[in-house]
Amino acid sequence: MARNDHAHHVHSGAKLIDAARTALTDAGEQWTGMREAVFSELAAHERPVSAYDIADNLSRSRGKRVAPNSVYRILDLFVTNNLALRVESANAFLANSHPGCEHDCIFLVCDECGEATHVDDDEVSGKLRAVAQSHQFKAERPVIEIRGLCQSCAG
Repeated sequence: MARNDHAHHVHSGAKLIDAARTALTDAGEQWTGMREAVFSELAAHERPVSAYDIADNLSRSRGKRVAPNSVYRILDLFVTNNLALRVESANAFLANSHPGCEHDCIFLVCDECGEATHVDDDEVSGKLRAVAQSHQFKAERPVIEIRGLCQSCAG
């Protein structure tokens, strides 16, 4: 099982949006109406979602077109400030349920249903960062993805 050297305060619903707003403004960024809309849409999904899907859903709900490139910029800001996690192999995003907590991303990604389980393991992350450092490489955002089948899809 994953080892955590820190406690997580996991949020959901309105508390997750409040925690994201606080984390972003504490980082010196603005929490705009569009950023809230993008985060709310992202948080409504249990599985990774693309910027295009977010843009389409927001366009429908707002009654006017929301450009995917605008959504990408906001999602990049969220990833930078630890409000969202990026599943690189799927080019998709998940809301971080504990936005005030910084750690590296380890994902178990199901090739059948698309579920991505986020796992925290500080021991694995620390070893990877040490390998990078031993090669005079500054690791900015380590991401580990293990592709396969989730328990439900594996039968």
